[in-house]
Amino acid sequence: MAEPTSTTDIWVSGTEAPEVSEWMVAGTDEGAQEMERHETTERSVEQRGSRVVDDWVVDDTIDDDERMIVNMGPQHPSTHGVLRLNIELEGEIVRRVKPIIGYLHTGMEKTAETLTFLQGGTNVTRMDYLAPLHNELCYSLAVERLLGVEIPPRAQAIRILMTELNRVSSHLVATATNGMDIGALSMMMYGFRERELILEFFEKTTGLRMNHNYIRPGGLAADLPDGWEEDVAEILVRIPRAIQDYEDLLKENPIWMGRTQGIGIITADECLAYGVTGPTLRAAGVPWDLRKAQPYSGIEAYDFEVVTGSRGDVYDRYRVRIGEIHQSLRIVEQVADAMPRGDYKTGDRKVSPPPRQRIDESMEALIHHFKIYTEGFKVPAGETYAAIEAPRGELGCYLVSDGSGAPLRMHTRAPSFSNLQALPIMMADSLVADTVACIASLDPVMGDVDR
Repeated sequence: MAEPTSTTDIWVSGTEAPEVSEWMVAGTDEGAQEMERHETTERSVEQRGSRVVDDWVVDDTIDDDERMIVNMGPQHPSTHGVLRLNIELEGEIVRRVKPIIGYLHTGMEKTAETLTFLQGGTNVTRMDYLAPLHNELCYSLAVERLLGVEIPPRAQAIRILMTELNRVSSHLVATATNGMDIGALSMMMYGFRERELILEFFEKTTGLRMNHNYIRPGGLAADLPDGWEEDVAEILVRIPRAIQDYEDLLKENPIWMGRTQGIGIITADECLAYGVTGPTLRAAGVPWDLRKAQPYSGIEAYDFEVVTGSRGDVYDRYRVRIGEIHQSLRIVEQVADAMPRGDYKTGDRKVSPPPRQRIDESMEALIHHFKIYTEGFKVPAGETYAAIEAPRGELGCYLVSDGSGAPLRMHTRAPSFSNLQALPIMMADSLVADTVACIASLDPVMGDVDR
């Protein structure tokens, strides 16, 4: 595929990435984000797009009294969670932004130390509540790496099926809320309408619409339900058809393009300097996806492409997510067609509880079940880090075991936390009217930030 010639072009891996600016990030420490007068760079005019003109460049002769600092948040609807922004305004121009986090204060990483390794799934699934299955998978991979257990092929395939469907549902929410924030109210209804189709399948499979605790160390909580093939087939038919409706509504809509193109630009160098991953990094032209770079759970067996953009603006981030929905459905179709037979969890009795029917037949099975769910299982001492490609970027789990039945330490590398660091770069010298568009394009989940 040829290199794109406009911001409406999105391409996939295998093509040459666009050249990125040599402008490097300076002053990435905490002091650089303080609310004080800052010097305007050439980048402010050249790379912020058509919404920034020469008349808006900071004039050092302007008195500080003509600037004001306002708080945006921490109310949920406009900031996508309990996020607070300190915004320095010069008229309607944003001169400085400081994200302030910590209002959710869940303390999940510390809570993990009080739970057994088996109970940990009920904790981590609530971090990124739009992608709970990804949290469960990342945590389970870390525990399994310390245990050294093998996961059956069927369990691996089901994990990929469920997490890719979860990616689709998460991106549908991102597209829906992004549209609503900018004024495309129909997108809110359309996006949640299609997401409902996936949540119904999740409820049928796991018993819950969200926070499933379905992917567990050693495998899965249960096998796929009867009739799952028909449910997946319906998803594969209805969602691509709906995506075409989204494209007809937004892709070349002049209002949508005017509100998103050239807005919230962040370059590839800046993304790398701030640890930004996921669709935001790929929209800046970097084809980095852990499903390709560091495959997990057998995902390397499936054919898909890495979707990238060129400008790194709000519009490209929207286009990348639409492309990733198509690619995830492509993976789901391959998994459904090649679903292996076999067990849905490991046969290692130290990790896996006995089958439910055996509990009524065997006292040993009943004792085994009781011990697993009350005391858990012991994990060899050591430390490990497992990472996967979540809908918002690299999701990592650092786990330390001292040989007991509960983690000594657990730390999550949350993509939303890293991505929010880039907000001051994206919003510098932009219009205050574009603030919500920039936040929405990052698709942050505050449960992923305030752990």
